Amino acid sequence: MILFRHIPFLKAVFLHSVTAFGGPQGHMGMMMKTFVNRRKDVTESELMEYNGFCQLLPGASSTQTLTLIGYKRGGLSLAILTLIIWILPASIIMGALSFLIDYMDDMHMPEGIFQFVQPMAIGFIAYSSFRFFGIAVHNTITQVIMAVATLATFLAFKTPWVFPGLILLAGITTNFSDRRIPQKGIPPKKIKWGNMLIFLALFGIAGYLSETATRQNWPNRKPFNLFEMTFRNGSMVFGGGDVLMPLMYEQYVTRPETKHIQESGREVLKIKKEHFLTGSGLVRAIPGPVFSIGSFTGGMVMSNDGLAMKLLGCVIGTIAIFLPSALLVLFFFPVWHNLKKYAVIFRSLEGINAAVVGIMAGATCYLIKDNFLFPLLSFKGIAFMDLAVVFVTFILLNTNRIPAPFIVIGSLLLGWLI
Repeated sequence: MILFRHIPFLKAVFLHSVTAFGGPQGHMGMMMKTFVNRRKDVTESELMEYNGFCQLLPGASSTQTLTLIGYKRGGLSLAILTLIIWILPASIIMGALSFLIDYMDDMHMPEGIFQFVQPMAIGFIAYSSFRFFGIAVHNTITQVIMAVATLATFLAFKTPWVFPGLILLAGITTNFSDRRIPQKGIPPKKIKWGNMLIFLALFGIAGYLSETATRQNWPNRKPFNLFEMTFRNGSMVFGGGDVLMPLMYEQYVTRPETKHIQESGREVLKIKKEHFLTGSGLVRAIPGPVFSIGSFTGGMVMSNDGLAMKLLGCVIGTIAIFLPSALLVLFFFPVWHNLKKYAVIFRSLEGINAAVVGIMAGATCYLIKDNFLFPLLSFKGIAFMDLAVVFVTFILLNTNRIPAPFIVIGSLLLGWLI
């Protein structure tokens, strides 16, 4: 019976989930309008505090912020319902897209309509790099961190641990000095970390089962590998979906083609480059969280295993990509008022944000090289068109006059016409 009084709130969450375009920035504006100004579920200061807190955590920040609104209004059960209602529409659409692309492949239907979605997706990442640069890079140490991260990402993009390694080192580096962000007051000496055991246990068990399934060649090892890879990506992403895309591209497109993997004969999860970039571009055209790309990649890696396994892949991808975000925000928020007294957290975040900018910039350069450079040097016209789409996408996003979904629609029309 208690749940019934929250039905109007859950209806508002559903309407938000099917109308919230524009990524985290657009989502925040709509949350302000719906849950602050119209419904009064939280105050403006509470919403800003929730959003600031979620920026400190890896995962989907807009998803975490909305989950906290549900948590504040009705506790853990309402928070979970809020999360489910928010992620389902986008996840269903992206999962269905993985079936559509497979159908087009099976029917040998031309995919020309999608040809410019791929460079458009790179344009989105390039713009995010530029936008975050103005926010996160503002002194000498962050400039150095960004430059090192950019170079390391470009040169070592095929190395799986380059991203978490850069984030860890950046967080440590900015703690060598306390002049920029001094410790204020005396932080509490004791924080209860018991709730983190579930998150860490899932992380460890998923890794163990995935590695064991691969080494022992289990017949149904793919679901174990998929859960571990997606859960790991969802656990380590600072900066939202624009940072998630390069990580997934490395995992599913670049890594399977490396010499080490090829020589080992090890079967790994993989997605065709053009399919991945199509999915990462089209996710911008739908409402809801960008992290719903996990539903798409989960379905695509199971493309050769039958419809039931493909559907299972969509479900696993959805759960595994959002589960870390939910666990982290619901576990850390109760101790947030203690944690925010530790200056070391904000110093670390300063370095992490600079590294994230470098990762996105390096990934943009690598994706351009990987997709367009060789055709461009061969003077193939399509490469010039692709680079033009990257550039135009960047300009349109920077002028902030055309919403992202219309840019996606424009790229689809261009591909259809050409």
